[in-house]
Amino acid sequence: MSDAYQDDHGNNDRSITRDNEGGAPRPKHSGAVKPGAPGPFLIGDAMTGGYGKGPDILHGCTVAVDPGEIAVIVGPNGAGKSTAMKAIFGMLDLHGGAVRLDGEDITNLSPQDRVAKGMGFVPQTSNIFTSMTVEENLEMGAFLRRDDFRGTMEQVYDLFPILKDKRRQPAGELSGGQRQQVAVGRAMMTRPKVLMLDEPTAGVSPIVMDELFDRIIEVARTGLPILMVEQNARQALEIADKGYVLVQGRNAHTGTGRDLLNDPEVRQSFLGG
Repeated sequence: MSDAYQDDHGNNDRSITRDNEGGAPRPKHSGAVKPGAPGPFLIGDAMTGGYGKGPDILHGCTVAVDPGEIAVIVGPNGAGKSTAMKAIFGMLDLHGGAVRLDGEDITNLSPQDRVAKGMGFVPQTSNIFTSMTVEENLEMGAFLRRDDFRGTMEQVYDLFPILKDKRRQPAGELSGGQRQQVAVGRAMMTRPKVLMLDEPTAGVSPIVMDELFDRIIEVARTGLPILMVEQNARQALEIADKGYVLVQGRNAHTGTGRDLLNDPEVRQSFLGG
């Protein structure tokens, strides 16, 4: 187990690698994945930082994800969830800590360079080109590629069949849930090594949320690590292999999704009892 999980940052961390105790095994999302560098595949380790010259929003925050896993960041409004995601993607300067991808320190890389290294990032808002067709949006996701990306596009259409039906339609005419599928599909067109989703179910109906979560599970089953910020904490933790509860930019609780759902303090404070 990585030292990042064993450091005592004053939180209530649990092991996130042990089997569930006293409960049925959680479904496994991972496929056959070759062993990589020691430590988590993607980790924002002890991150401290904020925006510009403003005060720090993150205070020693650590989040990580491994191949085939879904890791979820939850917490109250203003807890620093999206800030942690943006810090990992290089959208703010860290005053402390580091970001590593597959064992490589990428702390000082720009977001564009992180995409080239294998990060796929889907922001919460303004995540599609509304005047372009669905297919044009997907093609934009392949802008760094010099190979034939038609096979990847077919994989996206297999995952999101509705997008194939609407591929000639302007993306701005789609429903909220369909737009999110376009945004995720465009990120997948980069052939990412890790997929990062910031509030993927924001503003969609419960039915659409369930459908999006089902698709996210399918993506994880291919072996792709998924790091996700979610406001719908209970539903997100139900599909999570790892869960991070942030409070005021700090790790308050860390564990498997099942552990956190069964924790009385987490239920009372963050899940409505």
